[in-house]
Amino acid sequence: MRGSPRTAAAADEGSAVAEFAAVAGLLALLFAAVVQLAVVQHVRATAADCAGEGARFGALRGNTPELGAQRSRDLLAASLSPRFARDVEAGVVEVGGLAVVEVDVVAPLPVVGLLGVGRGLHLRGHAVLEGAA
Repeated sequence: MRGSPRTAAAADEGSAVAEFAAVAGLLALLFAAVVQLAVVQHVRATAADCAGEGARFGALRGNTPELGAQRSRDLLAASLSPRFARDVEAGVVEVGGLAVVEVDVVAPLPVVGLLGVGRGLHLRGHAVLEGAA
């Protein structure tokens, strides 16, 4: 029975469990990395949308750029977290001869969940000032 296939197969017993443990750990890390990338993209898209909405609000006739910045702060605090609404500024710039309201949002870049390093994302929203044409 020295060279029988039965003894060769018996020598391999137990290695499937070890392989599964190694592969499962790697797959868990890969899954966590993909989820974190999705969180980063969500935060970036949400912050860009809030900056644009604030710029549009600040560009309305009768509103000021500061009202647009406050609108962006409110939206960021409601949709993400108040930590993301700490650094929001607005002003009027000239683009192509038109007065444009620009809202700048500087937010933390999420590294683990929504926790992240400060000033990692810098996004701008623009809208043409009503009555500027």
